[in-house]
Parts: sequence; C-alpha cells; structure tokens
Amino acid sequence: MYQSTDETFMKKAIQVAEQAAAIGEVPIGAVIVKDGEIIAFAYNLRETEQRSVAHAELLAIDEACKALGTWRLSGCTLYVTLEPCPMCSGAIVLSRIDRVVYGASDPKGGCAGTLMNLLDEPRFNHQAVVTSSVLEEECSLMLKQFFQDLRKRKKLEKAENDS
Repeated sequence: MYQSTDETFMKKAIQVAEQAAAIGEVPIGAVIVKDGEIIAFAYNLRETEQRSVAHAELLAIDEACKALGTWRLSGCTLYVTLEPCPMCSGAIVLSRIDRVVYGASDPKGGCAGTLMNLLDEPRFNHQAVVTSSVLEEECSLMLKQFFQDLRKRKKLEKAENDS
C-alpha cells in the first residue's frame, strides 16, 4: 500500500508524542522537515519543566533554528499531532515555516482552522499552508486515551486519600 509523505512524517510525530505520554506529559509531538529530511523534533514538556511555553511546536522550532543556524525556517514543514494553539501559531508565522500538517483538531484552542486560522491571516507578513486531519484518528485516540487514564488515576488517588 502506498503511504503519503505526510503520513510518514505524521507517524514520526506520533512516535515522538508517545515519548511525552511515557513521562506523563500530554502526548503531543512535533517534527520539522526540510528537503525531505527531519531536522528537528520535540514533544510537550510543560508539566516536566513547569513552563507554559514548553509546547512541542515551540521546542521543535527552537531546535530547527539551531540546526539551520537561522530563525527563518523557510522551506520547512511542521508536522504536529494536535492543531497548534495561538502561541504556537504565532511562532510558526514568525519563524516563516511554509507549511503545517496536523492530525487532531483542537476545538478549545486550535488556531490553524478550528477556532480561527492565524496561519492564513492576510494582515501578517507571512502565511503557512495548512493540511489538517492527517492520521486524525490515531492522533485523537492517543489524546483521548491519555486523558481517560489521567482521570482514572486522579479518581483512584482521591479514593485512596479519602479512605
């Protein structure tokens, strides 16, 4: 069976997200590709580092800038398992990433088409092409399972504390 390039790189983003889940982080993974090669990847570290800006996309953008020796990430595509939030969308625009491919939509904070599309805002000096719903089912299921497990753990902890 033929597999698209977008699916191939999204599978890598899912693998990266699984690393986040393994350490108790929300399983969001990001991969940045230039000329068909992965130049950076990262997963959420917000809980581990207790930093509100430690989102997968921002960490991957920072690594890509270091790898290329420039803040301009023209010619790059960002693959991320969850639709970027406003903060990450702003960083995508400012770093000049050409294309964003995401898996699951975010009805509470998605700014790549769900709540709004900051990546295609004509008043900014840069826009990014967006492709949504790539391996959406796998990305959504991973997040749903994580939060179901988290709620179960918290319920068990509460029950143990109450007894």
